[in-house]
Amino acid sequence: MNRIKEILETKGIKQTWLSEQLNKSYNMINSYVQNRRQPSLDNLYKIAEILDVDVKELLVSNKNDKNV
Repeated sequence: MNRIKEILETKGIKQTWLSEQLNKSYNMINSYVQNRRQPSLDNLYKIAEILDVDVKELLVSNKNDKNV
């Protein structure tokens, strides 16, 4: 899972703008935003650079907070 949608909303950026910056179709960006598809690591780093955030901010941890 990713947090691209949250970051875009926080920064007031439209998916169409991000698609132009990445040279990807709107449908591809929308599938990332809706978590139907995950970007490659290369694209994830490009998205982080474009949005001026640490790549970690785009990710949702898959670890539980429980100590097992």
